[in-house]
Amino acid sequence: MTRTLDSQAVLKPAYFAHVVLRVRNVERSVAWYQTAVAMEVVYRNDVIAFLTFDEEHHRLALVQTPVQEPSPPGAAGMDHVAYTFNELGDLLSHYVRLKNEGIKPVWTINHGPTTSMYYEDPDGNRVEFQVDNFETEAELKGWMSTDVFEKNPIGVQYDPDKLVARYEQGDPIEELVKQGSA
Repeated sequence: MTRTLDSQAVLKPAYFAHVVLRVRNVERSVAWYQTAVAMEVVYRNDVIAFLTFDEEHHRLALVQTPVQEPSPPGAAGMDHVAYTFNELGDLLSHYVRLKNEGIKPVWTINHGPTTSMYYEDPDGNRVEFQVDNFETEAELKGWMSTDVFEKNPIGVQYDPDKLVARYEQGDPIEELVKQGSA
């Protein structure tokens, strides 16, 4: 049996597999990702650890680097990795749990398409936790074609404690995910 490959086809990957981060201290970083992302260690030694939160063999690898100096702010490289929760209540519960562990976001912003909280791991790598603000792709694309998005494609910062309070008092979710609600 012979096979023929289509060298002209533009193929998309099946899914996003994992991220590998260089860290200064594997042990400290493993502890942070176990707490902040609820990851489990699949394999670990003195210089590398593989972690996951689902059926994938690893979603994150941490490799200890001998370089101890941090990269300059704004240097080329990865900006952040993002994780999506199913609903706003999950994102806010996660925020409260991490806050109680002493882990606070460095930036909270409603981007429009998402309500997001950014954290930094022990090496300053940014991790975004988010929830989608639109139920359908059509709603999202419709909003992204508005003047609101054109004028401000980054979003509006918010106070996570105000958002938690409004959520707990029962304000409608569709109001809470609007920019400027908290």
